[in-house]
Amino acid sequence: MGVITYDMEISSSVPTPNALVFDADTFIPKIMPQAVKNVEILEGDDSVGTMKLIYFDKGSQCKSAKHRVDALDTKNLTHSYSIVADGGCICKNRSIYHIKDGVEMSEEKIQGREREGHSDVQGYLEAN
Repeated sequence: MGVITYDMEISSSVPTPNALVFDADTFIPKIMPQAVKNVEILEGDDSVGTMKLIYFDKGSQCKSAKHRVDALDTKNLTHSYSIVADGGCICKNRSIYHIKDGVEMSEEKIQGREREGHSDVQGYLEAN
């Protein structure tokens, strides 16, 4: 298993709404259905400790991923989560991917997907 870590910072003309940080589970599947089909809360109330199951589009190498909300900071508009199982603002993102043996993945490919996703989110926020 390999590990890929990178940091990304993207400037945006749209101020950070709470929805971008705290309601992404609702609007990301609407904006990027080619990436995320839906998000299901398995246990919890969206607070720290909540377990969620993210279902990816059929074209993804992973069908789903379970993640746990580790921290929420409404003042600084940040959140942190851990993947616990497979299956005018500045957006800062640190992603750490643990690549399964036999899966072809590169930092360039991941960054391209993340930047494409950011572009989709930016367009949605500007339109709404």
